Amino acid sequence: MTTTQRPPTVGDLMTPDPIVIRADAPLAEAVGIFDLSRVHGLPVVDAGGLLVGVLSQTDLVRARATEHLWSSWPGLAVRHLMTSPALTAVATMGVDEAARLMEERHVHRLVVVGEDEETPIGVISAGDIVRAMAEAIRDA
Repeated sequence: MTTTQRPPTVGDLMTPDPIVIRADAPLAEAVGIFDLSRVHGLPVVDAGGLLVGVLSQTDLVRARATEHLWSSWPGLAVRHLMTSPALTAVATMGVDEAARLMEERHVHRLVVVGEDEETPIGVISAGDIVRAMAEAIRDA
């Protein structure tokens, strides 16, 4: 008898309980989180913990390369550089669909939201998908 395994979902591969940052946090705080946590993107939340955007290392590099942003750096908050709205996924979304969304929108991660579609519960990255691909190849 053979068993069929269901295709993996975003919930299977995501990193749960993501590190988040508030929109009003100074950029220096975000830089510190990126450096210490070795993450490449942060869900950005409002004072109530609801998702309002995402900040990536690429956003910070872009600011460093843009003269008017770099000269304003000390006064900038996360909200000034974040991408809003954040691209999101739900835990039940298929990995294939998540990969297509990342490819179409040219992003490396999706914030996984809870049933309210506003509270970040995880992050799925391109790296998570590639690791799953490598595991599937090893197991074949």
